[in-house]
Parts: sequence; structure tokens; C-alpha cells
Amino acid sequence: MYISKKKLFYTISGRLRKYLHHYDRETKLALRYEDLLHYSDAYPYFDKKGKDTLWESVIYDQHAQEELKTGLAQIYALLKTDGDMSVMEHVFVSRIDYCTFGNSSPFRIQVVNELNDNYDYFYVKRADASRVYGLELEHILSPSRINYLVDGDTLIEEHIAGIPGDVFIKEYLERPSSNKVRIAKEFVKFNERCFMRLLGDMRSYNYVIDVTPDFEDEQYRVRPIDFDQQSYEGRKRMYLPQFFKENNQMVELVQQLLKPETIKQYQNEERTLMFRRLRAARYRLKDLVDCMRQDTVSTPEKIEELRLELAAHHRSEEFMACRNMGDLVRLHLKTVITRAPGEGKLRLGHV
Repeated sequence: MYISKKKLFYTISGRLRKYLHHYDRETKLALRYEDLLHYSDAYPYFDKKGKDTLWESVIYDQHAQEELKTGLAQIYALLKTDGDMSVMEHVFVSRIDYCTFGNSSPFRIQVVNELNDNYDYFYVKRADASRVYGLELEHILSPSRINYLVDGDTLIEEHIAGIPGDVFIKEYLERPSSNKVRIAKEFVKFNERCFMRLLGDMRSYNYVIDVTPDFEDEQYRVRPIDFDQQSYEGRKRMYLPQFFKENNQMVELVQQLLKPETIKQYQNEERTLMFRRLRAARYRLKDLVDCMRQDTVSTPEKIEELRLELAAHHRSEEFMACRNMGDLVRLHLKTVITRAPGEGKLRLGHV
């Protein structure tokens, strides 16, 4: 399946920035993304098995390194404790990694607690409007909360913990202890969530699987970690993880273990849950979608293509009046969610 090799980068508009300020996403940071670009050396970072991760650990001149690590520790405190700098007394930055692939060219910051050697990560990226819309929609409509901050063209993201999807499929899926029915169920729900909010490019390495031991078994949750392709592509299939070849084993699992009526049940469950989340945060979602409807996050050609495909999918000519991706997200959400069994209709003006 063809996907754009390089997504266009969209700057944050004034309207979106007002939204971020209103909902406490924008704040003054101790340093910017550009400050991290001036490293003096870099070397490949290998995982525990000796495999090249495609990340590079970067090194700075001694004076610059001390300033950067102090600033990054302050950002970590802001992200985790709303600026309580007392955590800096025993937290330090131990490593800075840089990734040259991907749209946001992120820096990954490893933070260590010197009292117990426990470590955590956060990311410093270029602030792309598509990604910000994706993060906000995930925060509002998914079962998970998202923690991030913006300052100018700099985006700070909390690490989303979990086993990378490609690693899970290769190393964990066939474990005797894995509950394959529950894994299949969660993939169906994940597939539905991505399509409902039009999040694209969910190949196996763009999501993680969070495994939680239960009193008798394990529970699973699939969480996206890449939001660059929020409402960007033109083809409907790009928003359905089931159509990416990297997810073939997960799709086969669903086909083997779940009956069509069970799949439909799980899809309806997810639509109902999303309706309830939407209803609880409808004013915030309306503010976000209103920003998106006045913004540019895709090309005219892709907007036209998706408009046609969604009109055919829903058998609704209403989609032909949509002018941009914000209009399509709004109408698509309204159309899908109001079909959830047992839920009242959502008036268009509420979203």
C-alpha cells in the first residue's frame, strides 16, 4: 500500500496556538529544539542485542552539555510535576539520542533518578501542526491521556511506554502465556479507533502494546506513538491498520479467533465508548475541530480523494461539501459515532 514518503510539514497556526494556550499545552521552556542541533559528535546507538536502532547518541562540548542537561532537567520537571524543581535534586540527564529518520527528527532524552537508578524518557521535536492535532485527538477520544508541551516551534512529548508492535508480533505473540483472543480483540478496537479519528500510517512500528498482568491473565492495550499522519493521506485504507502488511499476523489472528458478529460487537463497543468520551469533552473537541477546520494539514488532492472515498463508504453526499480535513474529521466522527447502538444522536453543532 502506497504512503507518502515525506509528509509535508505544517506550522502551528495562530488559532491553534490560542487553543494550546487555553488548555495549558503551551508554556515557556528552558531551551528550544534548535539548541540541541549543535552537537559535536555522534555514534550509533545499539540495543541490548547489538542491533542498530537507527538512533545516534550525540555529544556536545563540555560547557554546552552542562547547560543543555540543566535545561532538559527543568523541562522534565515541568512535564512531570508542573514545574516543581525539587525533583532536580536527584534527577539528571544521562543520554541524548537523535533520530534522523521520520518527519519530526526527534531527540530522545534519557533521565535517571540517582536514588534508585530508575530511568525515564521524553522527546524534543519540531512542532508540526498535524502531530499536535493527532496528540490532542488521542488525548480526548482514546482511553489514554497524553502529556505534551509546546513552545514556539518546539514540541515536548512524554514517553509512551509499551512493547513496540513489530517486536511484540515477532517475540511475544506466540508465547504460551499470551492470550491471543484478548490480543485480537484489542487490535479490532485499535483499528476502529484509528479509523474513527482518521489517524493514518499505523504500521507495526508506529504503535506499542501495553501489557498489564491481571489476576488470572494478561490485559492488552494498543497505543499509537506516531501522530504525524493525522488526517493527511487521501486513501481511506491509510486509516485502517488492518491493511498494512506489517500487521498481517495480527489480522490473521483476528480472522482465526473472532467470528464476524464478535468483531462487529467489539467495533460497536469502541464506538459507544468514544461517544461517551466525546460527550464528556465535547466543548474541548469542538474548539479543536474548529481550529482544524480553519487550518491546512493536507494537500487539495488528498482532501478531494478522501472526500470521495468517505462519501462512498458512508453513502452520504454530505461529505462532498467538506472543504478541508477538519470538515472531514468532524463529519466522519459525527456519522460513525451516531450509529453506535444504544446511544443518542449527537447534534452536529456540538462538534
